[in-house]
Amino acid sequence: MSEAEKSEYMLVENKLILLYLIDKMDLPLSRSQITDFVREGEYMDYYTLQHTLADMVDGLYLEKVQDNNNTRYSITEDGATTLEYFENHIPPAIRTKISKYVHDHFNTVKRDFEVTANYFLDSETNEFIVKCGVYEDKCVLMEINVSVVSREQAKMICNNWKSHVSEIYLNILTELVNKRDVEPAP
Repeated sequence: MSEAEKSEYMLVENKLILLYLIDKMDLPLSRSQITDFVREGEYMDYYTLQHTLADMVDGLYLEKVQDNNNTRYSITEDGATTLEYFENHIPPAIRTKISKYVHDHFNTVKRDFEVTANYFLDSETNEFIVKCGVYEDKCVLMEINVSVVSREQAKMICNNWKSHVSEIYLNILTELVNKRDVEPAP
C-alpha cells in the first residue's frame, strides 16, 4: 500500500471513528468533548481532528450547531447511513474501546449538555450577559440571564453555576415557591 493510500485509509477510518462515537453517545458533542476523546484514545492529532470535523460538516455527515459560546456536533441522516454501511471497517478493538468510552463518559457528557453557562458582551450596553440553564430531556427546567459589568464577574457566575448548579437551582426554586406576605397594591 502506497503512502497516499495509507493516508486516505487513515482519513476514512478517522471519519468512521468520529461517526461511531457521536452515534453511540447519542448526544451532540462539543468540540472539546470530541478532542478529549481523540486525545485519550490517541486516534489522531488535534489538527487532523479539526480538519476531519470541518470536512465531515462540509460533506453533510455531521451537523454543527452553535450553542451559545459552544459548538456541538451531531450525526446527520447521511452520516448515520454511511456508518451503517461501513461500521465493519472500524477495527473491532477500536469499536470496543469507543463503546467503553461512551459507557464511562455518558453521564458526564449528558450533564454537560444539561447544564450550560455562557456569557457574551452586549455591544449596545457594553455589559456582559450571562446565560445559565438547566435542561432535562430537552425540556427547560430553568434559564437565567444576568447582566454584569465585567468579564471577571461573568466568568465567576459561569463557574459557580456549573460547579454548584444543584444547590443554586434548589435555592432559587425554594425562594420562588415560598408563600410570602404581599402588600396589597394601592
